[in-house]
Amino acid sequence: MALALATSVIGLGSMGWGAALSLLRAGIMVHGVDIRPDVLEQLAASGGFGHATAASAAAQSDVILVFVVNAAQAEQVLFGPGGAVAAARPGTTFLLCVTMPPAAAIALGQRLTDAGMLSIDAPVSGGAAKALAGQMTLMASGAPAAFAAAAPVIAAISAHVFRLGDVPGPGSQVKMINQLLAGVHIAAMGEAMALAAGIGLDLATVHQVITASAGNSWMFENRGAHVVAGDYSPRSAVDIFVKDLGIVAEAAGAAEMPTPLTRAALALFHEAADAGMGRQDDAAVAKVLARKGGIRLPGDA
Repeated sequence: MALALATSVIGLGSMGWGAALSLLRAGIMVHGVDIRPDVLEQLAASGGFGHATAASAAAQSDVILVFVVNAAQAEQVLFGPGGAVAAARPGTTFLLCVTMPPAAAIALGQRLTDAGMLSIDAPVSGGAAKALAGQMTLMASGAPAAFAAAAPVIAAISAHVFRLGDVPGPGSQVKMINQLLAGVHIAAMGEAMALAAGIGLDLATVHQVITASAGNSWMFENRGAHVVAGDYSPRSAVDIFVKDLGIVAEAAGAAEMPTPLTRAALALFHEAADAGMGRQDDAAVAKVLARKGGIRLPGDA
């Protein structure tokens, strides 16, 4: 039986799409917002309702989840023309599931409060597969009333919820640390796989051995499989880590904390983007290093 609760999911990329389908499976009404008409048609075929603007969806929703790419897009869909906030009912709960600078999360949370809304700084992790399974990790901070209002929504989309405080900011700070590690691990995967290829090892065998050994990481296991398959279809693109590691580097600079591994990994992602790989899977950093060694990895014609 459907729950008497309606949601909006603004941004139906890999994570937002997974969240929308997870909510529908839980019997929660979903109003999806995206600029791609074909995605809205897919949502309608799955039982949701497609909208071209955030405002038209927000007017019908109790809880609004924002899954856009960055802080600028979040501000636009919330407060820009056709934005959600002006159309939302007072007391609507917003989950900001965007990886953005903590200062931006704090500022947007304050603006939502000033507009009479509830908000949770709620960046997510887990990748597209976890999103589709309703098993994302939420790094969340916000008022207890917001968590209470959004409880069925949070339960439908996540397997792990870390409540990190009663105000916006800590959620995005912890996500920033997660992205530091994720980006560095992807860069390390790329270096390892390029070196393995360069010395003549079979990449599938290397991947099998390392995933059963102490050198493994989640990113090596996941992204290394993309390199073995020569599949650089974007699950999470190079450009995403240009943004995310840029957030880390900026925050580290402001705190006067050294982050040499972040900066090395960020330079590699920039190099991949400059080589035209910005919209490819982030595992494409391996191709950059392999090319420098005079070899081509699978899928790099």
